[in-house]
Amino acid sequence: MVDADRTFVIVGGGLAGAKAAETFRSEGFTGRVILICDERDHPYERPPLSKGYLLGNEERDSVFVHDRAWYARAEIELHLGQPAVQLDRAAKAVVLGDGARINYDKLLLATGAEPRRLDIPGTDLAGVHHLRRLAHAERLRGVLASLGRENGHLVIAGAGWIGLEVAAAARSHGAEVTIVEPGATPLHSVLGPELGQLFTDLHQEHGVRFRFGARLTEIIGQDGMVLAARTDDGEEHPAHSVLAAIGAAPRIALAEAAGLTLARRPPGGIAVDAALRTSDPDIFAAGDVAAHEHPLLDVRVRVEHWANALNGGPAAARAMLGQEMVYDRVPYFFSDQYDLGLEYSGYAPPGSYDQVLIRGDTGKREFVAFWLADRRLLAGMNVNVWDVTDPIQRLIRSKRRLDPEALADPAVPLESLLASEQG
Repeated sequence: MVDADRTFVIVGGGLAGAKAAETFRSEGFTGRVILICDERDHPYERPPLSKGYLLGNEERDSVFVHDRAWYARAEIELHLGQPAVQLDRAAKAVVLGDGARINYDKLLLATGAEPRRLDIPGTDLAGVHHLRRLAHAERLRGVLASLGRENGHLVIAGAGWIGLEVAAAARSHGAEVTIVEPGATPLHSVLGPELGQLFTDLHQEHGVRFRFGARLTEIIGQDGMVLAARTDDGEEHPAHSVLAAIGAAPRIALAEAAGLTLARRPPGGIAVDAALRTSDPDIFAAGDVAAHEHPLLDVRVRVEHWANALNGGPAAARAMLGQEMVYDRVPYFFSDQYDLGLEYSGYAPPGSYDQVLIRGDTGKREFVAFWLADRRLLAGMNVNVWDVTDPIQRLIRSKRRLDPEALADPAVPLESLLASEQG
């Protein structure tokens, strides 16, 4: 079948979907490419929503993957503001909310994730927010500016990456911030206790208050407005707005109803192989929703970060085009909070490592942290230290046993460890 007679459909208008569409064209595919998005905006990147755009340093147009005219030039058919409500695998068709049916030869599910909701009284108040979409960020940006002008209080449920980045943005606007976190430190499940305290200190220095070991139990309001937030330790915290930053859940409803195999236990999501192919050979999945067999890590993972969408969309597109594809990128993400910038490469969930090494000075917040198991590098995080991501990722890929003393010594170039390992 020649390309001109084939139709590739993408469900999901985020970065993964946009980069997949771009890859179809850059690889020479001449058939129809249809991109279905339930938002009215064309595809955009999410990191600015909790970073530069929320801070007010970036304008709205800067978040888009391509400008609107690019899709017309590339002959990408956009269906915006139309959710896909059904997947008819037998007929190889996607049904939209208005009843329209779109047939496909190959289908990519890039439906992403959605914020988890607080299940407590008061979440219907106007001052309760989530942050996942551009519309959320637009609203929250205005709220933070208003809170700053009026010395208002923001309570954040959750001290993960989104909660901490929003806290930094809120403080830059001048708002008062309290973070309620059931764990012992921020990012406890990601970085462990060894590094979590670093972020406690960072935010406390900028005036953020923490309530660890507690959960929100009620949001108190009057006439639709937030007045305070109660926690299960009996405390009541002043609040004019509340942000729920308690994680995200993969959007699997379409796949589940269609009978595709899911990763039922953590990490959740749509189960795909190393080529991002689902249990249906004509359907692929990429981005936040995909739980893929990772050949390098030898485990099924679902990665909710920008780099996974950036690289996973093109990888799925190439596999859909029939190219040999093994998606084994080292997981990567970055964060900016106040004057702290970091990059994290690898995968080191709790219980997977037996040693944490520090290269540099944590007091000055200029260091690299390494998570190891049996002297093999699982992950590395560079904090205010730059141009080391490539050697860190290569060390992870090597799977060789390393000298801990050399790894922790700033005088020993990481490249030399690579050279010695390769030798």
